[in-house]
Amino acid sequence: MAQPSPLAVDIETVGIEWDELHPEVQDYLLRRARDDDERQRVKDQLALHPGTGRVVAIALWRPYEDRGGVLVADPSVREPRWTPFAGVDGDAQIFRGSEREILAEFWRYVSQHAGTLVTFNGRSFDGPFLMIRSAILGVTPTRNLVPYRYSFQDHCDLAEVLSFYGVRQRNSFLFWCHQFGIASPKQAMDGSAVGAAYREGRIDDIARYCLADARATAELYRRLEPMIAVMDGRAAAGGEPGHPGPSASP
Repeated sequence: MAQPSPLAVDIETVGIEWDELHPEVQDYLLRRARDDDERQRVKDQLALHPGTGRVVAIALWRPYEDRGGVLVADPSVREPRWTPFAGVDGDAQIFRGSEREILAEFWRYVSQHAGTLVTFNGRSFDGPFLMIRSAILGVTPTRNLVPYRYSFQDHCDLAEVLSFYGVRQRNSFLFWCHQFGIASPKQAMDGSAVGAAYREGRIDDIARYCLADARATAELYRRLEPMIAVMDGRAAAGGEPGHPGPSASP
């Protein structure tokens, strides 16, 4: 039986509203800020920490099947489910629900239908964020997203690949997309605009942006996989890395 195929993953997060944080947490976060600019910077960076941010989108894309989906935290939805994602190139679906519901569906899906998980900077950001937010919301993870560092079989972090486990300087995702001739996913939006877009109710714009990031990650993985296989000791001399068969949609 064929193993599930690789799955590129990307997430988008927003900060919790400052007034929702406990006063002691606010004091703790501002303790080292020296002026108003630094205090504002602390508030602007809440989305970067799973203790002060929440997940609003999780995009999934199959590198060798050119299909996938995106899960979005949509407060207007009462019945979470997968539906076709209209207006997106390729075979894409969208799952709308609460943050807790999209996390539960993510863990269900990757436990059953995903082989290698592929990210860019996922060992330090996406993986810990998903696991800690799940713990806070009482959702049980089904996979360790930060497994043994020196293997790319369970989780292939392309930032680790391209820096050779931190031996070389880490460059940005956008830099490597340009250098490999991959269309930039940052044309319509970037991460700094997600918070404002979410407050404005532009859920589908965030979903499209997150999905574009996952698709670009998938394409970068395709380009790097022969090198990854050699680094992982999986490539036979003169051979090509093998590709598992198709998996269930998305």
